[in-house]
Amino acid sequence: MRLLLLNPNTSTGVTELIDRAARAVAGPHTEITSLTAPRGVPYIATRAEAVIGGAVALEMLAECHGEYDAAVIAAFGDPGLGGARELFSLPVVGLAEAGMLTACMLGRRFSIVTFAQALAPWYEECIEWHGLRERCGGINTLDGHFTAIDSVQEEKQDLLVELAHKAIAKDDTDVIVLAGAPLAGLADKIADRVPVPVIDCVSAAVKQAETLAALAPRKASVGTFRRPQAKPTSGLPHALGAWISHL
Repeated sequence: MRLLLLNPNTSTGVTELIDRAARAVAGPHTEITSLTAPRGVPYIATRAEAVIGGAVALEMLAECHGEYDAAVIAAFGDPGLGGARELFSLPVVGLAEAGMLTACMLGRRFSIVTFAQALAPWYEECIEWHGLRERCGGINTLDGHFTAIDSVQEEKQDLLVELAHKAIAKDDTDVIVLAGAPLAGLADKIADRVPVPVIDCVSAAVKQAETLAALAPRKASVGTFRRPQAKPTSGLPHALGAWISHL
């Protein structure tokens, strides 16, 4: 099985974190390729940045989707996920959806814990888009700055553990979801310090992508996620333009 992990951020350090977390849980017959966005922002934190990252994710998928059995859009908030499922036939999994759905299988209510306040509005809309508002106890964010995006989990580890404890009490929650690709791999490091299950969204996404690939679902020919009819394009990268035009 060939699995593609797309980091729609430009931080190669974050891609390395994602790749390491993915390989730690992937099955023995799963081959993983991790790619970093060729342009954009170091980490997506706003609606506008999510639109940019989602477009880049579609371009990356258009270039190489035929070589893989499943793909993961490796940014919490799932930029471009709906468009990717609409355009391409392989299963595409988002970090947020995978983490939250996994949490729903472990408890009645989950809470999101993340490292920056700026992420909260976008995450709120992501929860709504996935229809999981009633299962989410709250979005809990740290205040203040951090030194570097690819080391934020080390810098803020103790504060994130403290925030998880506060979320459990405040939100009456059963599961903690660590939100944000820069936190990939942190769940295992802090699991013994948090009294409820802690979800690593990269791990959840990889295992769900493997499952969907094994199930080999057909591409819908009707409904809202059927492939759109051919349409001419102008100025798009060649692979994406050709795919939209059915060339």
